[in-house]
Amino acid sequence: MKNYSNIYKPNQRNLVKCAKILRNDGICALPTETVYGLAGNAYSDKTIDKIYKLKKRPRNNPLIVHFDNLQSILKETEYNFLLSKIYKKFSPGPITYVLKLKKNSKISKKLANKNSTIACRVPANRYFRKIIKLCGSPLAAPSANISNNLSPTSSYDVYDEFKKKIKFILEDRKSKIGLESTVINLVGQPKILRPGKISKDELKKIIKKIVNNKSKEILSPGQLKKHYSPGVPVYLNKKNPENKGALLVFGKSNLKGENIFYLSKKGSLSEAAKNLYSKLRLIKKLGYKNISITKIPNKNIGIAINDRLKRASS
Repeated sequence: MKNYSNIYKPNQRNLVKCAKILRNDGICALPTETVYGLAGNAYSDKTIDKIYKLKKRPRNNPLIVHFDNLQSILKETEYNFLLSKIYKKFSPGPITYVLKLKKNSKISKKLANKNSTIACRVPANRYFRKIIKLCGSPLAAPSANISNNLSPTSSYDVYDEFKKKIKFILEDRKSKIGLESTVINLVGQPKILRPGKISKDELKKIIKKIVNNKSKEILSPGQLKKHYSPGVPVYLNKKNPENKGALLVFGKSNLKGENIFYLSKKGSLSEAAKNLYSKLRLIKKLGYKNISITKIPNKNIGIAINDRLKRASS
C-alpha cells in the first residue's frame, strides 16, 4: 500500500504550512481548475532553478506566473489596454496573458523571455489564491509533471510522477477542466499561443482582431512540438485499436472489451477534456503498448483536446 504522507488536506493549518515552505524557496504541488501545478516563489532565482531541475524541463520552455488578482499583475507588468477588458470577462479562470515585464519588477529574470515578457494567470482555485496571499508573492507554477509527460489532474497523479521528491502536495478534487489554460499574447497584435477552454471565438467577442501566431519563438508553455505524452505511441482518428493497444472513444459506440475506454459516452467535449489525461494515464498503467483515439470534433474545447493529442502523437 502506498504511503501518501506528503499529500495534505486543504485546511487552514496546512495552507499556512504550504506558504511557509514556499517562502523558504521550497516547492509545493497545488491544484488549479485546469491541472495541478508545481509552485514556487516567482521572485526567487533559486526556486526557479529548482522547478526546472525537478521537471527536467528545457530552459527555453517558459513558466506561467500565478497571481491572486489583477492589481498584482499590474504591479509587475507594463500597462496593456486589452488586459483589463479580457480579465473582467474571463479571470480568475483558465486563461494566461503574455505581457511585458516592468524593468523594476521583482519577478525572477529567469522567468522572463529574451524580449522581457512573462506569462501571467489568476487561477480560479480558491486554495491556490489563498496560498499566494499567504506567501506575499506571485508563484511560478508549470504543470506538476516531468517535462513532456501528461499533466496531472489529481494529487495522486502528482505523487505517481514525483513520489516523495515533493514534500507537500495539496489535495483537492479532480481538476474541473482537465486541460491547461488558454494562452494569449497581448504584446503587439493579440495571438493565441495555446488553445484551452476559453476559445478564440469567445475572445473575439471582447477583442475583435486576433491574428494567427506564425512566430516560432517560444513565449509560453504548450508550444513545443512534442508534449503531453503518455509514454506510448498515440494514433489519432482511429475506429479500432491497434495490435496490443487500447482504443479511447468519444461519443456513442457499440464497441466493448477490456481495451475499450470512453472519454465521454454522451459526446460532451467538456467531459472528454476533464477525462483525457486520467484515461491516458490509466491505459498506460494497465500495460497497453499503444493508444488509438477516435475522432474528436474540432470545435470549442475540442480544439484544445486535438492540440494536446497532436503533440502527444508527435
